[in-house]
Amino acid sequence: MKGERLAVNGKQRISAPVLASSLVPLTFNRLPFTSDFSPLTFQDAMLRRFLILNFRVVHAASRWSHRRFTTAGRVVLGAALAAGVLGFDTYQNLSYQLFAVLLALLIVAMSSVPFLRSRFDAERVLPSMVTVNQPFTYRVSVRSHSRRVEQELRLVDELTQHPPTAEAFERVRQPGEERLNWFDRLVGYPRWAWLMHRQAGARVSEVPLPALAPGSENVVKVTATPLRRGYVRFDTLVISRPDPLGLCKALMRIPSTDRLLVLPRRYRLPPIQLPGQRRYQRGGVAAASNVGDSEEFISLRDYRPGDPRRHIHWRSWARAGKPIVKEFQDEFFVRHALVLDTFAAPADLGRFEEAVSVAASFVDNMLTQDALVDLMFVGPEPFCFTAGRGLGSGERFLQVLACVEPADGQPFSALAQAVTAHAKKLSGCV
Repeated sequence: MKGERLAVNGKQRISAPVLASSLVPLTFNRLPFTSDFSPLTFQDAMLRRFLILNFRVVHAASRWSHRRFTTAGRVVLGAALAAGVLGFDTYQNLSYQLFAVLLALLIVAMSSVPFLRSRFDAERVLPSMVTVNQPFTYRVSVRSHSRRVEQELRLVDELTQHPPTAEAFERVRQPGEERLNWFDRLVGYPRWAWLMHRQAGARVSEVPLPALAPGSENVVKVTATPLRRGYVRFDTLVISRPDPLGLCKALMRIPSTDRLLVLPRRYRLPPIQLPGQRRYQRGGVAAASNVGDSEEFISLRDYRPGDPRRHIHWRSWARAGKPIVKEFQDEFFVRHALVLDTFAAPADLGRFEEAVSVAASFVDNMLTQDALVDLMFVGPEPFCFTAGRGLGSGERFLQVLACVEPADGQPFSALAQAVTAHAKKLSGCV
């Protein structure tokens, strides 16, 4: 059916069929993202950016209210807003009276906040490394510079947070997203909130502080749970105190930047004896802490973790007072490769994390054997890290695996070529 132009009051109007055909249909699986991660249309992209902007505003308002108000204060604030909306027409109801009372309470509480602040110093002591999804505790020492006894204090450790980009919001899928209701899948705020928590990297509990006498110092333990691998960055220590009405908080912020490395989860594996023959390694001793078939004494050196006991030079140990070992020139030893497939689609990030955990589980098992181990994967470019025989350690491998990310823009052939070029040196491959 063809559309026609109709004249109304001397002006042309487009008929309904033409107008309907010019509209762009909005489907549920396209707002604000698609289920198959296909490119968005211009209208969908603009709507997605509009929603993300609103997500940031809502998140900032929620974070501000949780920082500045107690639970009772947030209830009063919400009731005041509701009463203000309902009492807009003062001739129809008396809600404006409730709004005036609640607003007066908030003004009195907020006006007392500047008088509740004091001076403190705080310092946190973090562990060297932790494991994802395993709660840990760390210590925070707080010193008061006030002339009065400080009571009713609470401590919270804030982490560095950056809102996810529109591209990350489009590509990454929240675990269990298919079980959400249709509205949450349509709008996407649960995915955005999950990305915010994941980017922060950990969930830190708020702890009460004991009473602090003038000039005294107390140490408290804080519990945190890592939510992802990689570095978690600590930004600010915040000490809060409620006002006399218990509605608002006085905040004392102490800048204290730190970072903590979170290792991937590891599984307990049974002992695995990897087969393989000794292979020629060009450079021998220069390439690794060598133990092989044909040994030629070169010199003495300090002991390195992983050196066999039979190479200890006992007389030199007795003279130097520290372990000394004999170094040999040999170019034939066992060498295994641990190959990690980093080519993960956005929908397969859960499987990628499991692959990283399995690779980390193999590290401890493989490095206990009398062999070199090469960790090979592709990031922005192909990488190969070597450990074993006193050359590096399993801890170094775990640090690398803690920060590995899916390969972006690299073909799978890059990994195949790297393994093929390394194949002559390898005794086996996992």
